[in-house]
Amino acid sequence: MRRADRLFQLVQLIRGRRLSTAAFLAERLQVSLRTVYRDVADLAAQGVPIEGEAGVGYRMRSGFDLPPLMFTADEAKALVAAVRLAQPRLDAALSQQADSALSKILSVLPPATRAAAESLAVYAPSMGLDEATRSRLEAARLATEARRKLRLRYVDLKDAESERTVRPLGCFFWGQVWTLAAWCESRDGFRSFRVDRIAELRVLDERFRDEPGQTLADLIRAFEAER
Repeated sequence: MRRADRLFQLVQLIRGRRLSTAAFLAERLQVSLRTVYRDVADLAAQGVPIEGEAGVGYRMRSGFDLPPLMFTADEAKALVAAVRLAQPRLDAALSQQADSALSKILSVLPPATRAAAESLAVYAPSMGLDEATRSRLEAARLATEARRKLRLRYVDLKDAESERTVRPLGCFFWGQVWTLAAWCESRDGFRSFRVDRIAELRVLDERFRDEPGQTLADLIRAFEAER
């Protein structure tokens, strides 16, 4: 656990009880008593109103609350830029969720910060993904997340058609096109399929598990070895 996460949990534990002993906190956080003493002292030095002492217990002075998460103007601009660049390249469902998430973030920003973010002069024109390709991209993404096999009818760059049963491992964007990286059961090896050249995609009921030599990590290692 990162120290920042531990300190956050420590504050929540102390806030949630009338009195928390160091032994209780150490057990819940799975750290030593010495670490609890040091963390409490550091929090107090940073202005967190923790009352009490070692050997007795700790409590939070009433009225204390954690400040809301806030972004700087530059961080807000970065988020706007990321969503604008991504949206034309994502499937419809993921694009909509990205827009919804950004709207929630912008809605709680101070007016000046929000205005600076929304006026960012960074735009991304439409990639020209047709609806059929967007639909197949979404289906491939969801099947990857659900670990469900796919049945593909694929047309390669030479217009040769084939049917494959694959284990989808990830969707990759290469600047112009999306590809589906998969373990192809029909060819017994890793293959990449351009999403815009998948003529038909059917999600099967059959699920798959990671097997040695057939995982996304194995694919990435093989790719790096060829570079």
